[in-house]
Amino acid sequence: MAGVGRRYRYVGPADVQASAADVPEGWPVRSPVDLDTYLAAADPRDHDEPFTYVIDLDATLRLAPRRSEHVACAGGGEVLGAGEIAFADERGGWVVTEVSNHSTGYCPDPTSWTAVAGALDKAGICHPECFTAAVVFRRCLDCGERNLVRDDDYICALCGAELPEDVEPRLVAQPSTDQRSR
Repeated sequence: MAGVGRRYRYVGPADVQASAADVPEGWPVRSPVDLDTYLAAADPRDHDEPFTYVIDLDATLRLAPRRSEHVACAGGGEVLGAGEIAFADERGGWVVTEVSNHSTGYCPDPTSWTAVAGALDKAGICHPECFTAAVVFRRCLDCGERNLVRDDDYICALCGAELPEDVEPRLVAQPSTDQRSR
């Protein structure tokens, strides 16, 4: 059964989505060997910072260099999760040292952790029990701007209006659907 969970469509700028159309999607990581292969081929400078990741609709982790757009890593499609992730080689195996849901292109909820943990478990990669840095996104009901909520300050960075604190479907950053098993 493919991952069951909330699906996120791209909600970022259209020009970013268009520029990502010709970029190859992220490297699929289905096992520790896939991660070894990706990291061996990656520019060594990329190892000094977290990677861009998405969890595709098959519940597979996909990686790209940090300065890559999440929408490119996802091949333009919907995702179950997105953010940034870092690894360390500990005791002969890769371990996730940092992981967030920080993706302003997809604005995934912190509840997307379930999909992220599932993909990492499926790939056999050790990880923390939750995001090491969880991000909350809200769309301003007054001006429509996407906002990253910091320090529980639910104020729109663009117009100063109060942002919704609840996560009713009509108030989240974008419409979502439920993924059914395939």
